[in-house]
Amino acid sequence: MKFKYAAVFIFIVALVIIEKESNIISRMSDKILQRPTPQQSTQPSLDYSNTTQTEFNVMLSNVSEESRNLSDELPNLGQKNILLMATTRTGSSFMGELFNQHGENMFYLFEPLWHVEDTTKTTRNSSLPPEIYRDLLQGLFLCDFTQLEKFLYPPAQDHVASWLFRRYSSLSLCEEQVCSPFVKEVFERHRCKNRQCGPLNLTLASQSCLSKQYRAIKSVRVHQLETLRPLVEDPRMNIKIIQLVRDPRAIVVSRMVAFSLKYQTLKPSEQEGQVPETDETWKNLKGNCDNMKRSAELGLSQPRWLRRSYMLVRYEDIARNPIQKAEEMYRFTGIPFSPKAREWVLKNTQTTRDANDFFSTQRNSSEQAEKWRYGIPFTLAQAVQRLCGPTMKLFGYKFVDDAKTLVNKSISLCEDKTFH
Repeated sequence: MKFKYAAVFIFIVALVIIEKESNIISRMSDKILQRPTPQQSTQPSLDYSNTTQTEFNVMLSNVSEESRNLSDELPNLGQKNILLMATTRTGSSFMGELFNQHGENMFYLFEPLWHVEDTTKTTRNSSLPPEIYRDLLQGLFLCDFTQLEKFLYPPAQDHVASWLFRRYSSLSLCEEQVCSPFVKEVFERHRCKNRQCGPLNLTLASQSCLSKQYRAIKSVRVHQLETLRPLVEDPRMNIKIIQLVRDPRAIVVSRMVAFSLKYQTLKPSEQEGQVPETDETWKNLKGNCDNMKRSAELGLSQPRWLRRSYMLVRYEDIARNPIQKAEEMYRFTGIPFSPKAREWVLKNTQTTRDANDFFSTQRNSSEQAEKWRYGIPFTLAQAVQRLCGPTMKLFGYKFVDDAKTLVNKSISLCEDKTFH
């Protein structure tokens, strides 16, 4: 009889807890989705160029404050957050798809921080403090899209965005419950694969996000791992960070192909391997290398605040063993590697389609690992080695001393190396 009463008591307590958590989520959703609508603009679009530096700084300060206030109210009820951290042309789109393709329980965003960077260009602000990116990420992981609205251009009207950078790269933002009625005039700018969606209703996007257990964001705009410490230390965030790196020589070749206007013609001095460190393009490359190295050294040192929350992955390892590395990444995040995601990996790493689509995720991965070696002059490879030597050593990328070694298929330029 006592056992019977005990069982009934436990059952009642469980119901109370479930009801309490449901009420918390409901209140949280209402708070996010029923915020006052931003004041309507009397102009057809927001002109950031007239914004003063002081006004702009106040706007950014408000973003950070709202993110902190929201974080204080939302408990961690089993959600898992994944930040995919990389630099441009390292294969980050493919890595993002590994999680985007997980299934209906995954909410994935592709480069939402692009809008922040775009705003800085419009306002002629040369740079933003990294805390702005971090705090906006926090809001997005908490499914708060009202903060992102501050950086949308044209501005959202009644929480409806006429355009979001590469919305179609997120399966969640193209689901039926998120798609607003199709409008022909905006379809070319706001297309979704296999579905015709109109402008993005951010209220519906927040609802979809809140309904998912897993959330992943891919970004090439977080440059320093150390700036993410407040997110990692917040137990309500439950965040895992995966840093993707790639051979800097391969990055250069990929950028030369994808961004041909910027890399149209190498100067004679560059063709001979004499790269002026004052040139903006090469300064950016060195900055990328230094940032990759600094973040990786911090992550691999496993400080207490980052322990079990950081993983380093090389693009070359994913390309050679896509299923194995995908399983390792999923295991690290604590998310099941779904059959749908496995099928997508197999389909998209054994194909020769879309060979001329530089932003495609479809590749014959084993061929891609070191294909760059046949598209870079030896002298240019030497120049990159000089600029990014310490970074290459840390990640196990071998140097070449002559042109024959560079194109010798029997010699791998990527050491077998594990990172813990």
